[in-house]
Amino acid sequence: MATQPLSSPGFAPVLGVAVSLSGKAWRWRGGNMELEAGAAHGLDHSIIDQLLLTRGVAADDLARHAQPTIRGFLPDPSIFRDMDSAAERLGQAVLSGERVTIYGDYDVDGATSAALLVELLRQLGLDAGYYIPDRLLEGYGPSGEALVRLADSGSQLIVTVDCGAMAYEALGMARDAGVDVIVVDHHKCAAELPPAAALVNPNRLDESDLGAAHGHLAAVGVAFLLGVALVRSLRAKGWFGPHRREPDLMGLLDLVALGTVADVAALHGLNRAFVAQGLKVLARRDRIGMAALMDASRLTRAPQCSDLGFALGPRINAGGRIGESTLGVRLLTTTDPDEARAIAAQLSQLNEERRAIEAEVQEAAEAQLAGQHNMAVQVLSGHGWHPGVIGIVAGRIKEKTGKPAVVIALDDVQGKGSGRSISGVDLGAAIIAAREAGLLVAGGGHAMAAGLTIESARLADFAEFLDTRLSRDVERARAGAAMLLDLALAPGGLTPELVETLEAAGPYGVGWPAPRIAVGPVRIIKADIVGKDHLRIVAAGNDGRSFKAIAFRAAETEMAQTLLHRHQGRRFHLAGRVKLDDWGNRPAAELHLEDAAFAD
Repeated sequence: MATQPLSSPGFAPVLGVAVSLSGKAWRWRGGNMELEAGAAHGLDHSIIDQLLLTRGVAADDLARHAQPTIRGFLPDPSIFRDMDSAAERLGQAVLSGERVTIYGDYDVDGATSAALLVELLRQLGLDAGYYIPDRLLEGYGPSGEALVRLADSGSQLIVTVDCGAMAYEALGMARDAGVDVIVVDHHKCAAELPPAAALVNPNRLDESDLGAAHGHLAAVGVAFLLGVALVRSLRAKGWFGPHRREPDLMGLLDLVALGTVADVAALHGLNRAFVAQGLKVLARRDRIGMAALMDASRLTRAPQCSDLGFALGPRINAGGRIGESTLGVRLLTTTDPDEARAIAAQLSQLNEERRAIEAEVQEAAEAQLAGQHNMAVQVLSGHGWHPGVIGIVAGRIKEKTGKPAVVIALDDVQGKGSGRSISGVDLGAAIIAAREAGLLVAGGGHAMAAGLTIESARLADFAEFLDTRLSRDVERARAGAAMLLDLALAPGGLTPELVETLEAAGPYGVGWPAPRIAVGPVRIIKADIVGKDHLRIVAAGNDGRSFKAIAFRAAETEMAQTLLHRHQGRRFHLAGRVKLDDWGNRPAAELHLEDAAFAD
């Protein structure tokens, strides 16, 4: 069934909503919203084309983006600085049977990057080891002491993944110990690079334009490109033949998809192809550890993009946040089904514990917000806060306030902090600038996320620095904030067929936002709170067609309070993202509510 929008394009607010219940104007995301009817069964290709166009796809490139494949988006790995040197050195280790250790970060991107290289080298006949630092005892990034210990124990080559771009002292110690280090990273770099046999990072300041165009890659994506370059190098040397098969690079895309989504990397271009194809690999359940993780997450259907970010990723992260840092890599590389089930169960238990700890820290952090309402960046700190959850809490605070947030766990001397930013505000660059100004012991990151170490006595100076540096950027970003819509529909158009049509332009994530639709006018038939703070409503249109909607973690918002207590006799327009509710016998479209406005 084709879907007809109710409103025409233009700069006027959609449906006349200049100020919604959340204080936003409703505007079209862009492009012509007067869509023509498409093919039968809801596969409305004009809608799909429109979604692609409004996400920046050129009109003559729609076909490639409608079906994102690795072949269609994979660059020549040689465009990246040091890639050929890294592939050559790693290939030398394969040919010579050297002892190699993969040194990964303790989050999902680090775990999947490490698992990818371990698995690839295993297929090439080299049994590589791995090392994941303890978040609390060792902190982020490679430590010189750990690298020297690995060298002393026989490692001839160390590959750091998702870390190392700013590890000057540590890599210097490794060099002095006589061990080669290849850095595979995606975090922001300074002009001066640490000493390494090769440093592959699309965010190097001296990267070519072609390489820098892939600065949105997660580390696992960069690791995959290194794998492609490595196989090509070995092929050129005649390494493969009748008795030595080439590795299954495409079979590694489940790891690339999980790391990319969990690291909140922008899902456009190559990343979108990685995730689209990686989901297909995940659906095959070939990787023993991944299948066990899906079972522990109670995923009985083929995984969707959202499952990577909200079900699988948090469980892998839980090991590094509050448990044993190596659990993720162990799970993703094991060939023992019993071990996989045991680790997956352990990670699920740790994830439940993480949620409880997170809730306590978030409550304490939110209590500090009242004293910071004039600050451009929320800098919140507390003694005894668990460092493993501060990044999640920073993200929650950012969503609640609409401002960048930095959450810092303090001890008696210093604090470990994690920050999350809003679109248009480069927090990573500000953190690096603060470090260079002497305000931080350590710090780095990228535009949307950053980490830091700070002496407790410098907290006030640091908060003032961020406020001064970022206030204009934050003001500009917030002033331009609007509820961007892709379609406006009558309630009768909210169907399972519409969901299928919209999903065809996915996968969606950061940089490739899921379609947002406006539905109305509607009357609120029922409104209540479910769970701790989720708003649930049943709405009906003039045609009598009703549907369910839910707004997560929204009970205390003005929107929720209005829909709960002031809806009698009023009609509303509702805006959000439509999902398929398949719990019953007949699937139905459900609105995940983000905003609402009076219709009359």
